[in-house]
Amino acid sequence: MAVPRRQTFVSACLMGCACRYDGGQKEDRELILELGEGALSFCPEVEGGLGVPRPRAFFVGGDGMAVWEGRAKVMNEHGEDVTAEFRRGAVRALAASMAGNCTVAHFKEGSPSCGLTRVDIEGQQTPGLGVAAALFSRAGLVLRGHD
Repeated sequence: MAVPRRQTFVSACLMGCACRYDGGQKEDRELILELGEGALSFCPEVEGGLGVPRPRAFFVGGDGMAVWEGRAKVMNEHGEDVTAEFRRGAVRALAASMAGNCTVAHFKEGSPSCGLTRVDIEGQQTPGLGVAAALFSRAGLVLRGHD
């Protein structure tokens, strides 16, 4: 029986996809060269149902881990609660990574979905995890952040 090929999960914006809230991307050429075709490129926010471009989002009450614990929410700059979209996108991202047999995930720092060491909580860059990063952390994947 063949062993399933392992892939590496990567925030789509790091792979050059124009999926950021502002319609931009954060292509990381070194990461692209390192991973080659072994990357599963995915944007949790887009897959959660948010468009491109979309209003900037931030946390209220805590970070992504607090969202999963029911103590925080994600709001956009227009005052709309987008927590459900962020949660849905994170669940879809984790499902895709599991289907791809991923053990490592490369995330975009500062993102409300993918931030690993800092996120925007009520307008301030604060130490914390994004919604998808928190879910991946709980699932035990190795996480790596990129600016």
